[in-house]
Amino acid sequence: MIRDSFKYIGYFVLLIVLQIFVFNNVQFSSYINPMVYVLFILILPFEIRGWLLLIVAFATGLSIDLFMNTLGMHASASVAMAFARPFVISFLSRRTDLEFKGKVLMGLTGIQWYAKYAFILVFVHHLILFYIEIFSFNHFFLTFLRVLLSTVFTTTIILIAQYFTVQNK
Repeated sequence: MIRDSFKYIGYFVLLIVLQIFVFNNVQFSSYINPMVYVLFILILPFEIRGWLLLIVAFATGLSIDLFMNTLGMHASASVAMAFARPFVISFLSRRTDLEFKGKVLMGLTGIQWYAKYAFILVFVHHLILFYIEIFSFNHFFLTFLRVLLSTVFTTTIILIAQYFTVQNK
């Protein structure tokens, strides 16, 4: 259990550093903004307690907010994503599918299940984040297009990262 904690701390640090120094500098005509740090929330174990999941998501989003000076936008979107996570997991799978796996990794859950899981939760995150950022419905469809394009791009990066880093067991 302690070993897993250190592994997750390593993932946290790695994803925050990658987001700050690499992915924050990637923008395609302001419509595609990859937010790969959400992978940390996606890979947390199934059996994590709800209150701990929300605290970890808040800390993850707040870490990005501190470096980007965004005043809680990422923290609120990350908490919304973490709040939706148990509902998405129960919606996508039967309880017996998840009892013995424990971890949320593409090698254990399968690419089709993981792609749906990642897409839905990244969409929730981006929807909250980009509408808080614009804080208006004046450009509703342009913002929604930004949400969709960023979701597809971020999910693609997450799936590629999972494909190359997950050990198939």
